Amino acid sequence: METRPLNPTRYASPALEDVPDDIREKILAVQEKAGFVPQVFLSLARRPAEWRAFFAYHDALMLKEDGSLSKGDREMIVTATSAANQCLYCVVAHGALLRIYEKKPLVADQVAINYRKADITPRQRAMLDFAMKVCQRSHEIDESDYPPLHAHGFSDEDIWDIAAITAFFGLSNRLASFSGMQPNPEFYLMGRVPKSKA
Repeated sequence: METRPLNPTRYASPALEDVPDDIREKILAVQEKAGFVPQVFLSLARRPAEWRAFFAYHDALMLKEDGSLSKGDREMIVTATSAANQCLYCVVAHGALLRIYEKKPLVADQVAINYRKADITPRQRAMLDFAMKVCQRSHEIDESDYPPLHAHGFSDEDIWDIAAITAFFGLSNRLASFSGMQPNPEFYLMGRVPKSKA
């Protein structure tokens, strides 16, 4: 089991056996499901209180079951806005999840490069237009930004979700980028090639 950073950085990740028990249990559960430990879990574990707060908010946004945003929609927001923020880790990691949830091997690359030309629905394009405005020009958001989203069936609570995911991953992008966090190699092929049948 890999318990050290993929590439040494200024801020070394702790070994898995050195993190608090509650965090280690959650990391092991992720490893059980994914087959590997995504680097973000170890990188942020160097500050346990921040790890707990970060993943509590992450889960509140990304695992919620109410509202009209699908898991694919949520990962699409992360991938597009992380690309705008030039965050390698989040584009690669969340792009992998986007490919899996949307069942489209090309969609994450399209969304990361130019979502306006990507193979997505008009509803998703409107969602990303708003997310990108929150990402890059949130100070310009006004009442005129809401009707196009309402026209696609997004409620005001859904719109809050779009904005909150964008804002949260703005934080995540900056933590990953300044610390030199590198995507696990496993992320690059996820959702691109069919899983081998056992």
